[in-house]
Amino acid sequence: MKNGQIQLYMGHSKGKSTAALGQLIRAYGRGLNCAIIYFDKGGFNYGERKVLKQLEISHFITGMNRMGKTDSDFRFGVIQDDINEANRGLSILKELMQENYDLIVCDEINSTTNLGMLKESDVIEVLKSKPDSVELVLTGRDAPQSFIDIATLVTEMKLHKHYYYDGVMARIGIEY
Repeated sequence: MKNGQIQLYMGHSKGKSTAALGQLIRAYGRGLNCAIIYFDKGGFNYGERKVLKQLEISHFITGMNRMGKTDSDFRFGVIQDDINEANRGLSILKELMQENYDLIVCDEINSTTNLGMLKESDVIEVLKSKPDSVELVLTGRDAPQSFIDIATLVTEMKLHKHYYYDGVMARIGIEY
C-alpha cells in the first residue's frame, strides 16, 4: 500500500472502536495484512476477538482487566500495572510497523495516553516513525491535541443521547 495515513476516531460517544473494526474488516477483505492492538482492554470479554481469531487477524491484548464480576463493576483509576501494559502495547506497535502490516488499529490509545499510562511524547515519536506503507487507526476518548495535529483524518463521535444515562448498562454483543 502507498500513502498510509493516520486516522483518528475520537469523541465521547459510542462507535469509535466499532468504526475501527469496520475499517479493519474492510481492509482484510481486500487482502491487506491487518492487526489490532487493544490498549487498556485486558481480559477476554470482548466479542469481536472470537471473530478476529477465526479469521486469523493478528490481535494483541494489552492492559489489565478492568471488568469485575458484574457489568456494573468496573475499576477506575490507573495503577503501575496499567502503565506497564500500555508501554508493552506501544512496543508491540513499534514492532508491527517494521513488519509487513498494511493497517494497524491502536484501539483506545487516545484515552490511554490522556490517562497518563503512556507519555504523549513517546506516542508521537512512534507515530512520526510510521512507514509510508502503513495505515494507522487511533481510537479513544480525549485524544491529545498533538494526535489531532498529526492525524490526516479526524472523525469525532458526538454524543447526543445515550441509553446508559437511562440506566442501561453495557450489554454483551452490543457494547463488548
